Amino acid sequence: MSEPSFTLVQLRYFEAAARHLSMTAAARELVVSQSAVSTAIAQLERELGVQLLLRHHARGLSLTTVGQAFHQRVLDFLAHGAELVEAARHAGAGLVGPLAVGCFATLAPFRLPGLLAEFERRHPKVVVAVREGEHSALKAALRSGECEVALLYGYDLDDDIDRVVVDTAPPYALVAADHRLAARETVSLAELADEPMVLLDLPHSREYLQSVLLDAGVVPVIRHRTTGYETVRALVAHGHGFALLNQRPPVDMTYAGARAVPLALTDDVAALEIVVAWMRGVRVTRRAQEFRELCRRLYAH
Repeated sequence: MSEPSFTLVQLRYFEAAARHLSMTAAARELVVSQSAVSTAIAQLERELGVQLLLRHHARGLSLTTVGQAFHQRVLDFLAHGAELVEAARHAGAGLVGPLAVGCFATLAPFRLPGLLAEFERRHPKVVVAVREGEHSALKAALRSGECEVALLYGYDLDDDIDRVVVDTAPPYALVAADHRLAARETVSLAELADEPMVLLDLPHSREYLQSVLLDAGVVPVIRHRTTGYETVRALVAHGHGFALLNQRPPVDMTYAGARAVPLALTDDVAALEIVVAWMRGVRVTRRAQEFRELCRRLYAH
């Protein structure tokens, strides 16, 4: 039995169609005709002897089970094919090329600036593109290949996503500067039991923050919900309630011009893990490996 014979062009056309789930959108991105994309994919399927895409009249495309698995492999293959070309062109010149990095929205202002500055200092020829988002959006970006690696919290990561822990972020309480407990350095959750709460209302974050209180026997009385980290701090600073957060800025002043005072928790509460994640079974590029290793070095205690 002869080995299958296919071309890089066929793989690129399939990858674009699988990502967009549309021949038309793939053709537009690739600047070729729709028939060229359709023909190339049909030839690829015929050569492999499997169906990769299901064509739905007027409703675009969907991936078969085989197609989904093959798409992940193709992403890996194309990424390393590009890296092979770059290595040949720039032998001895260090890492070059693009790197797509995802970052959880509330981690980004604290972690990304210094991390990117150091990475660019070490690898000036690598062009890093960052996508900020919440947890589910970043997982989807990893699966689609829009991001090769992502910096996010370690909760709710499925079995198809590998990760390495690079740091931890313990929760703390936040109160206004004129709060009765503001002069303290620590507080127990029970001492906040009867007070209103300002909740950071992001998917998974809200469940985690409320669970911290519930595990301590405190039922939160939520007065305000907001998806904005700085909005939480500003509302607390103006006396609208206390908050629980994980990322801690170096100053207490908020955008609204009032102070929000952080207090360490005396309760035995597990810290959130901060991880660098990538798709299991996909061999990441050297650029992504270096980014992952830099995170470990920078955040090592």
